[in-house]
Amino acid sequence: MNLLFRNPVLRGLILPVALLIFLFSCSSPKSPPAKRPVPVAVATAIQKTIPLQIEAIGAVEPYQTISVKTQLTGQITQVYFKEGQDVKKGDPLFKLDCRTYEETVKQAEANLIRDKAHLQNARQELTRYAFLVEKGYVAKQQYDQIKTNLAALEATVNADKALVESNRVQLQYCSIHSPIDGRTGSLKVNRGNVVKLNDVEVVVINQIQPIYVTLTVPEKELARIKTYQARRQLPAEAVIPGDERPEKGELTFIDNAVNRATGMITLKGTFANREKRLWPGQFVNVVLTLDMEPNTIMVPSQAVEKGQTDQYVFVVKSDNTVDMRSVTTGAVIRGETAILKGVQAGEKVVTDGQLRLIPGAKVSIKEKP
Repeated sequence: MNLLFRNPVLRGLILPVALLIFLFSCSSPKSPPAKRPVPVAVATAIQKTIPLQIEAIGAVEPYQTISVKTQLTGQITQVYFKEGQDVKKGDPLFKLDCRTYEETVKQAEANLIRDKAHLQNARQELTRYAFLVEKGYVAKQQYDQIKTNLAALEATVNADKALVESNRVQLQYCSIHSPIDGRTGSLKVNRGNVVKLNDVEVVVINQIQPIYVTLTVPEKELARIKTYQARRQLPAEAVIPGDERPEKGELTFIDNAVNRATGMITLKGTFANREKRLWPGQFVNVVLTLDMEPNTIMVPSQAVEKGQTDQYVFVVKSDNTVDMRSVTTGAVIRGETAILKGVQAGEKVVTDGQLRLIPGAKVSIKEKP
């Protein structure tokens, strides 16, 4: 043995071999560690009745807009409202200086009284001449002249009556009243200004109870809308951004033509607007409900993932492994997506943790906080 270690050649061969034997003995194979279950959140697919709806952006419009103008020339002497005030039909808005028109009415009434007196005298005179002609005391020509004068006076009286009525109408225009229930806008002229006949608008009144919401939908939706509207009145909801409480109304108008440039058709919904929450010019989210669909499978929208060619969900099986399934989706309503094909009611779908999953992966369900 001492001879082996004294020989440098043999010693150079034995030492590497001994080292390799030692390393192999220290690195004996071990089994790989088991994969840990992936923690996920799940939800149960539920079967329920859902509304069949169309959603769009709508614009609020007044039910009526009245531009108030004066119907005669005069100076404004009174303004009976404040800007932005609610007014009722018939409420006074303006008063104009009408002294000239009052005098005109008085003059026309005086002329009517005078001509009525002349007419009365002419009738009495005609009666007398009729008797005299019958007795032969006067010529028939004189009687005809009296009769002609009577007819002329009757025409004059009728003209006087028409003139009096016309002047009284003009006098009524001195007081301007609201033609509708609504809300006044900004005042365009103030007390003391002289306005001309039908020259400029003095105020604009918008009727906001009820009120319109106008929206546009694609042409392809027209057939569905008309079909369901033929069965019943279609309810509509208008949601103001930042306020989740919807205003309820119904579809009342479908335009008679599709816009060729956009391929859209205009609809209008009428809303009672009892609390005056809808305001002209405002934009709202409109939901038009066509019908109700029973027995629809619904899952949380975050459970649906988008693949390269289709959509899919991870379904948790009874052995706590997951199955990746392609699904056909339908309407999305308040954070839930309708599943038309691919998932059954009662199955559990993964709503959080999908990024770490592959088909067949083991999962552990996280407890809800």
